[in-house]
Amino acid sequence: MELNNSTNGMKEAQTMLGEQVSQMQLKGFSTAEPKPRRSAPRRPACWSMRVDLPMVRETPTNGNGDPIKCQTPENVAALCADLGQLAQEAFVVIDLTAKNTVNDKRLISLGVLDASLVTPREVFRGAIVGMAKAVILAHNHPSGDPAPSAEDIRITRQLIQAGKILDLKVLDHVIIGRPSAGNKNFYSLRETGLVDFSA
Repeated sequence: MELNNSTNGMKEAQTMLGEQVSQMQLKGFSTAEPKPRRSAPRRPACWSMRVDLPMVRETPTNGNGDPIKCQTPENVAALCADLGQLAQEAFVVIDLTAKNTVNDKRLISLGVLDASLVTPREVFRGAIVGMAKAVILAHNHPSGDPAPSAEDIRITRQLIQAGKILDLKVLDHVIIGRPSAGNKNFYSLRETGLVDFSA
């Protein structure tokens, strides 16, 4: 086929091309211009984790299934009786609910022969997280003599003041020793009046 001039040639080419496109469409071919491919959106490079937390904290119970009450120094001494046999000083905090039932018993510090390091930060952190209403402090004297030292009294006063700021009452500080003739195996700083817990 000869093309006479450029205008007629263009018309003929378009006609021929139109016929070919029509035939392709009849055969099921797509004549549309290909669409640009879109890549999937990039996700940020980070890790995510699902954590299921319990809605209710389980309260420690005694052998009968009843919540453990801590209302007297005797209750505290019974709960912390295991401290009396330790060869080094251990400081424990008992977290209480509004009804004075035990929410948790936490070891704060395990010290050397006759001292343990205690700061308000460690004492009250677990109580705040556990939503305790009050705490009772307890520690042992490896010598077996539960009489308080000047340092015991100083730390107790410091923790009472810190508790006031955090709106957490410190109800007592009980020192655990070993029973001897005529003496109890514990010493309550509240019961003896050595420290003012209402301050």
